[in-house]
Amino acid sequence: MTAPQPRHRRVLALPLGMAMATALAFLPGISASAADNGASVSVSVSVSVSAAAAAAAAAADAGGPTSLSYVVNVRPGHGTSERVQRAIERAGGSVVIAYDEIGVIVAHSSNPDFAVTIRKVPGVDSAGNTRNAPLPAQSTTDVGTPEVLSSEQVSAADAQATDGQDPLEPLQWDLPAIKADKAHEKTLGSPKVTVAVIDTGVDDTHPDIAPNFDAAASTNCVSGKPDTTYGAWRPTAAESPHGTHVAGEIAGARNGIGITGVAPGVKVAGIKVATTAGYFYTEAVVCGFVWAAEHHVDVTNNSYYTDPWYFNCTDDPNQKALVDAITRASQFAERKGTVNVAAAGNESYDLASHSITDPVSPNDGTPTDRVIDPHKCFDIPTQLPGVVTVAATGAKGLKSSFSNYGLGVIDIAAPGGDSTAYQAPEPPATSGLILGPLPGGRWGYMAGTSMATPHVVGVAALIKSTHPHASAARVKALLYAEATATPCTDPYDINGDGKIDAVCEGSKNHNGFYGWGTADALAAVTR
Repeated sequence: MTAPQPRHRRVLALPLGMAMATALAFLPGISASAADNGASVSVSVSVSVSAAAAAAAAAADAGGPTSLSYVVNVRPGHGTSERVQRAIERAGGSVVIAYDEIGVIVAHSSNPDFAVTIRKVPGVDSAGNTRNAPLPAQSTTDVGTPEVLSSEQVSAADAQATDGQDPLEPLQWDLPAIKADKAHEKTLGSPKVTVAVIDTGVDDTHPDIAPNFDAAASTNCVSGKPDTTYGAWRPTAAESPHGTHVAGEIAGARNGIGITGVAPGVKVAGIKVATTAGYFYTEAVVCGFVWAAEHHVDVTNNSYYTDPWYFNCTDDPNQKALVDAITRASQFAERKGTVNVAAAGNESYDLASHSITDPVSPNDGTPTDRVIDPHKCFDIPTQLPGVVTVAATGAKGLKSSFSNYGLGVIDIAAPGGDSTAYQAPEPPATSGLILGPLPGGRWGYMAGTSMATPHVVGVAALIKSTHPHASAARVKALLYAEATATPCTDPYDINGDGKIDAVCEGSKNHNGFYGWGTADALAAVTR
């Protein structure tokens, strides 16, 4: 058995437990520190467990000693949903919300046989618990913290800024890497375009985010049902800065303050789906996609995987239900015109292989080593049909040392950062990581495919700004066609120790490291 791992999967520099990225210790030269935020999951979220014996431990989080959480997938439409809802009540359950448009019902039940019973009901396609085990009283500790910019660093960067640049823009090597600086000479993007950050919450009071924030398109989906209370989309002081950093990377305003986003003229919304402990559960993610669809969001950013399973195997009835539910929700959003973009992950896994050892699932219970086939067990939403999957590159344009890859899985690449020992930027930039806003009016560096994804989201938003009537399919086609073709790095020995670290398959125009190429913001506004 492998010892439990941090839940990070998509970002490499976070203080809280979440399903986003591996630890910062993965990058040499960066100190690792543990932090425990001492917070429990919001009481508005029910905890689901796989056995009745574990249910009592979930009492504080579930609102009752044996209340568990499920998704029930049925044929879309009010008729089927209503019949199944009555069956749910007969089986000892209660309905939290029914998304009739996609046939997904979120329910709570104290019946340990609830899922088995409901799967036998006519009209039910699949059903399963959304969590594997009761959550701990406190979130688990995770390694790494954002590198916060000091006042001296801010002043030094400001002195390097040229006319028209925001003060910290000289430190943003990632913008010229995708020609965003040149794109901004043409347009900053349209305020009629809205992107949504489905994440840990967004601090809309930050001066780099406030000018472009769309409160009407923002919500808190943690319970599986939208909470439209004003400000519910914000992270608390104890929660991760991840969503705020991502939002700024996409749409940080060009306003003479701080950094500049890839698309600094578009609107950005926050859809909070992570619990206080940093878990992204199925009912919250489903709610996030449906909310985005119904509020005319043009692009969503998804820099996470859905807990508690890194890979969800469809031969397991519970995990299959989670795949079904989020597939329905993400495809519903795309049919409504939304482009969904997701991070590939940070384990340097070959997602096109037939065998991967997953040592971290379930991450809210007792993880064990399990060998899975990523053609049958899926990282969601990353591997879902129609989702744009993003790999990360460093300051030299090479695949980041940590980035997952895989021919036919990776669609596009963008800057996500890497250690300066591997890929150092040109001065005046000094960090190989990605600079963005942090809650409380601060700025700091982070890294991971979490940071690559918002670059692609920003480029997609520029495409939508240039082609306002383009469908989601058309925006994706342009995103790929306009990408800068990036050939395989062969051999790929990122640390120079003489050993091959990953094998890239494919051609110059389409391969497992960079997909269709590196995102190109200038092409997005000129073609």
